[in-house]
Amino acid sequence: MHLWVGLGNPGAKYAGNRHNIGFMALDRIAADHGFGPWRSKFQGQVSEGRFGAERVVLLKPETFMNLSGQSVRAAADFYKCTTDEITVFHDELDLALGKCRLKQGGGHAGHNGLRSIHQHFGPEYARVRLGIEHPGHKDRVVAHVLGDFAKAEGDTLDDVLRGVSDGAPALAAGDGAKFLNAVALRVAPARASTGTAPPAKQTVSKAATPEPQAPNKKEATPARSPFDRLKDHFKK
Repeated sequence: MHLWVGLGNPGAKYAGNRHNIGFMALDRIAADHGFGPWRSKFQGQVSEGRFGAERVVLLKPETFMNLSGQSVRAAADFYKCTTDEITVFHDELDLALGKCRLKQGGGHAGHNGLRSIHQHFGPEYARVRLGIEHPGHKDRVVAHVLGDFAKAEGDTLDDVLRGVSDGAPALAAGDGAKFLNAVALRVAPARASTGTAPPAKQTVSKAATPEPQAPNKKEATPARSPFDRLKDHFKK
């Protein structure tokens, strides 16, 4: 089985925050793929479903970001999940909005939700890193991650979430490349060629040239006057 954890903070106040993109990703997967209703469990919200033979449990911890590991630990113990069955969906400052990367293991880079999960499981779980873009200066990071996505970012956000949902069956099957390709196709879809095909070769028809008329060798006999006809009569 798989335990997919989306990181975020609970409550309407935080629902549109960049820090909550992990929650948003799981919500889209659950809605698009007919997962069961969300239920309160393990200090969080849980929804279950399947991709073929692969059972997937979605978990949105409600302990607030800094204590996310408590909720994940409770769910993992209940389902008897090993660390390699856990995938965490989280916001990533080091990636531009619309970018998505997979990572196995590694540090938490100061992300409080990952830091908490590290405390319970160590670093060897999988991550789906969803770009929210760095604000440019470290002093602006807190306001940036706890701020809502801008209206102008809405289309890109929707594209990446749809891509994550499109690729979810591949992720469950262990095909990371196919998962990332599904995201890329949503964010930057293949475009039809805009080149202009060369014009069809036109056959230039020669204007019909009238054939020269052969001269009429038989000349018309000039008309004879009555006087000439009379002279002919007396010559006989």
